[in-house]
Amino acid sequence: MKLNPTLLAAAISALVMTGCDRGQESKAPEQSADEVTVESAEVITETTQANGDAEAIAQANQMFEDSFQEHLSRSPEFKTFLGMKEDYDKWNDLSPEFEQETHEINQRQLAELNKLDPGKLDDATRLSLKLAKRNLEQDIEGYKWRLHSYPVNQMYATHTGVASLLINQHRIDDVSDAEAYIARLNALPEHFAQLQANLEERAEAGTIVPKFVFPYVISDGQNLINGAPFDDGKDSTLFADFKGKVDKLEISDEQKEQLIGKAKSAFVSSVGPAFEKLNAYLQQLEKRANTDDGAWKLASGDDFYNHRLNVYTTTDMTAEEIHEVGLKEVARIHDEMREIMEKVGFEGSLQEFFEFMRTDDQFYYPNTEEGKQEYLDKATAIIDTMKGRLDELFITKPKADLTVKAVEPFREKSAGKAFYQRPAPDGSRPGIYYANLYNTRDMPTYQMEALAYHEGIPGHHMQLSIAQELEGIPKFRKFGGYTAYTEGWGLYSELVPKEIGFYQDPYSDFGRLAMELWRAGRLVVDTGIHNKQWTREEAIAYLQENTPNPKGDVVKAIERYIVMPGQATAYKIGMLKIVELREKAKKELGDQFDIRAFHDVVLANGAVPLNVLEDLVDEWIVEVKTQQ
Repeated sequence: MKLNPTLLAAAISALVMTGCDRGQESKAPEQSADEVTVESAEVITETTQANGDAEAIAQANQMFEDSFQEHLSRSPEFKTFLGMKEDYDKWNDLSPEFEQETHEINQRQLAELNKLDPGKLDDATRLSLKLAKRNLEQDIEGYKWRLHSYPVNQMYATHTGVASLLINQHRIDDVSDAEAYIARLNALPEHFAQLQANLEERAEAGTIVPKFVFPYVISDGQNLINGAPFDDGKDSTLFADFKGKVDKLEISDEQKEQLIGKAKSAFVSSVGPAFEKLNAYLQQLEKRANTDDGAWKLASGDDFYNHRLNVYTTTDMTAEEIHEVGLKEVARIHDEMREIMEKVGFEGSLQEFFEFMRTDDQFYYPNTEEGKQEYLDKATAIIDTMKGRLDELFITKPKADLTVKAVEPFREKSAGKAFYQRPAPDGSRPGIYYANLYNTRDMPTYQMEALAYHEGIPGHHMQLSIAQELEGIPKFRKFGGYTAYTEGWGLYSELVPKEIGFYQDPYSDFGRLAMELWRAGRLVVDTGIHNKQWTREEAIAYLQENTPNPKGDVVKAIERYIVMPGQATAYKIGMLKIVELREKAKKELGDQFDIRAFHDVVLANGAVPLNVLEDLVDEWIVEVKTQQ
């Protein structure tokens, strides 16, 4: 339920982040304003079971809705995500006082939920209560670690997040929307002053992002104030965005010029100075940074890392247990890769095969505009082919369409390899699979299939679109998430196409294994960095030796894991649990097992912690058995 400012900033930057502190990475959706008003409890509970008290169910669901709305009312940026134009001229409050107030709201909401009697609720509402309480308890516990975060890093950062929101989410449909855009530009000095205060508060507590991060974030900020009206170059990224949106308005040319003039003044008097002041501070902060990379360097760092592992994996696995699982999975996948080496007739060691895959030109498009477009076209074709096979695997399918886009130039240098943005529930915008084509040598063609299945269909697009299209569940479940579930599903979705005949090219099948190996390696290096005190260089060396990914890919990944402790462990842990539950269901049900029905069970309740998913699958198994 909590709209965590740090993770919201990450969402604005378009990395896998919703509004909740569950470690969820997928971007929050746009939604029309009337779609986020309070729904009647009768709508939510229309399927009330006989064992539930209708009045208690209605009360519980109203509380879920009120809680969601209370936090939503405090986040102008999340309102913009949802397509609302209330507080359209404002940014989120980043002050410690606001953060403390949010903590107190969470405590009050939890106390109110604890008064409810689960015995009076139907199964669906009881599950919602369990999840709502769990989320609040986790957020309340996480408050003590609030100074252990990095509000500015190369993966998500407030100063680049504002640009992503303005470009991707702030629609200009009339003059008032344009005025709100300009007001947000003029509000950046105060917004960045709060950000700087947050960074300084963390620095005094010993939390400074590692030194390697600063060139990235300083460069990203500078990129946004390059060009007109800051200098004589072509229009800067944001100025071009504003002018393009205003140009489409059905107003007079004179009105357009007036609005553009106001925006130009805001860029020169507010935006430029705000970025310059922040960059100057970051340059000074860089001098105080060191090269220690793990969470262990922070105050009570081991306890903090254990907390993040629990948040991201939704399990009680220790760092050591996760590390050992990673080592075993790496060894297993290496053996499967050797089988492919034999199939393609490669003579040499596995590491030599990796080097061949990294360097042979046949696996890479030219790093040109034509090569990048060819990549996008091929990825689109892969997704279109998969669409035609969905009936074999799914009962419920998303209504929203999916498109493939390249990451925008202003952030492609520091952004991740690929990510997904949810569609608008009203159909005004499709889901988007973003491929980072800054350097096509980091995007080998043999990984295209697995990457498209993971980010698109049947991966994140299926899971996230279906979740927000579900009827009868509270909004905190539609728009919240758990990384182990969401990314576990994404990784599982790379495997499923193999089982129905895809990956016919052995090199492409190698790419599938390479992607799985990558996630297995993450278990090793994430715990290595944050628990075993590996250096950045040691972690890079491990992935370089044990995966076929190019060095640029490896370096960027390790740097990501450093600034997001624990997040990288969720993918493989989640996938392993989904596969485990599927195999359990197959064994228990035999001929009665239906893969389509199993997938419906996994997807039909939205994102849930792994232990809850196990309960749901177990209940389904019993239900199917009783139908014999």
